[in-house]
Amino acid sequence: MTISVVVADDQEIVRTGLTIILNAQPDIEVVGEAGDGERAVELARRLRPDVCLFDIRMPVVDGIEATRRLAGPDVENPLAVVVITTFDLDEYVYAALRAGARGFLLKDAGAAMLTQAMHAAASGEALIAPSITARLLDAFADAGTTTPPAQPLDPLTAREEQVLSAVAAGRTNTEIADELYITLSTVKTHIASLMTKLQARNRVEIAMWAYETGRTRPGRKY
Repeated sequence: MTISVVVADDQEIVRTGLTIILNAQPDIEVVGEAGDGERAVELARRLRPDVCLFDIRMPVVDGIEATRRLAGPDVENPLAVVVITTFDLDEYVYAALRAGARGFLLKDAGAAMLTQAMHAAASGEALIAPSITARLLDAFADAGTTTPPAQPLDPLTAREEQVLSAVAAGRTNTEIADELYITLSTVKTHIASLMTKLQARNRVEIAMWAYETGRTRPGRKY
């Protein structure tokens, strides 16, 4: 199965580089490119790619608004969007996650992580660059939010708390299974339960909830 991707970045050299890296993978194909957010949304709606890879700062419509239009809470059939940025503590990245992005990367992440992010997004998971997950989400948790985070519908179990912290640390399902000595199917069951209890649409929202409620902090063991 080939993963189809739409790439959007206003810098042609960056856009070309991302396209070359992705097209070099045997199971990934860039099916569209855009230099601004408006064009990116048009292409994505027409082509329905498996993953959209959007820069945050783009003309006409920025990456945040483009993400909201394609993956926001009011979108009936949301697309998988991964945002990419130059800065590791950027308030626009947080806003993009709130808008429905499934993950984010730094532009210096490298080909391996870029490829991993495309596979994760296409399979319904999310890859948040591990080097900046804690720093970014913790910064905004400390800053506070305008409304308190929703409390879980039912109390979390001890194992769900462990999985919650692992997701917030940017771990994949396979990594969580290995580190907690449980099966992959058990990990998926716990994550599904967390989504239900926290009313989260994806694992990115699970991670943000963990930081907003102070349940996890950089360096905390789970």
